[in-house]
Amino acid sequence: MRKLLLMLMFVASVSWPVLAQSTTVGSWKTIDDDTGKPKSVVEIYERGGKYYGKVTKLFRSPGEEQNPMCKSCDPKDKRYQQPVIGMEIIEGLEKDGDEYEDGTILDPENGKVYDCKLWVEDGNLQVRGYISFLFRTQTWLPYK
Repeated sequence: MRKLLLMLMFVASVSWPVLAQSTTVGSWKTIDDDTGKPKSVVEIYERGGKYYGKVTKLFRSPGEEQNPMCKSCDPKDKRYQQPVIGMEIIEGLEKDGDEYEDGTILDPENGKVYDCKLWVEDGNLQVRGYISFLFRTQTWLPYK
């Protein structure tokens, strides 16, 4: 009985990484590139066969505006002057194997919209924003 229990504990510990989040759908914590601190929570969901992401929470200091408006967004963009919390910042991704691509992502801080690609790696979400061959990839962490 003791050997069986030890074997089950070993199998569970080896299998744990497999149980990590393996789909983009869900909530993800973004990390500030400069400070390394949590910045926001983005919920990714499927709608009509495409994938979208909206900001559901911001991690702000008491002295900061708690739900800023997207003042830097293009005035022609529907998100211009809209609150960041609740804002759809990822739009129109299509699933292609293990990746989600051909969509866009908005950086509400600077108002710029980039082409976007997502994939899960080691239980974390890799988020790549790019223009032509120039890109930046961020790692977002699962958020419960």
